[in-house]
Amino acid sequence: MTDIIIYHNPDCGTSRNTLALIRNAGIEPHVVEYLKTPPSRALLEHMIQRAGIGPRDLLREKGTPYADLGLGDESLSNGTLIEAMMEHPILINRPLVVSPLGVRLCRPSETVLGILPARQLGAFAKEDGEQVVDVDGNRVQA
Repeated sequence: MTDIIIYHNPDCGTSRNTLALIRNAGIEPHVVEYLKTPPSRALLEHMIQRAGIGPRDLLREKGTPYADLGLGDESLSNGTLIEAMMEHPILINRPLVVSPLGVRLCRPSETVLGILPARQLGAFAKEDGEQVVDVDGNRVQA
């Protein structure tokens, strides 16, 4: 059994597609609806570090208080950005996936294919109809 965690927002199409790709590999992940159960600060910092990104790379702008909080100010420290995400979890971009092979912000959703320890079991198309995986379980190159 492979331990995969997805920090998921069921209202987000990219997050739903990512979850479906994980399941298409025969893996049932631990699903954390991070708006209901946000990660601790230490865990968030650890995931950012493991993903090889900075806090700014994880910030979501659309549909969040990003602008109201002045988070576009490039002089803000990483600590300030993380504090904003802790106070307003909607600022954490999604989906964030943790696997034994790494941590990734899966935007686009097919980014998850690089950290899944199992092959896709069959064809997969995103909700918008875009074919991502062929019938043999191979990634379709755009």
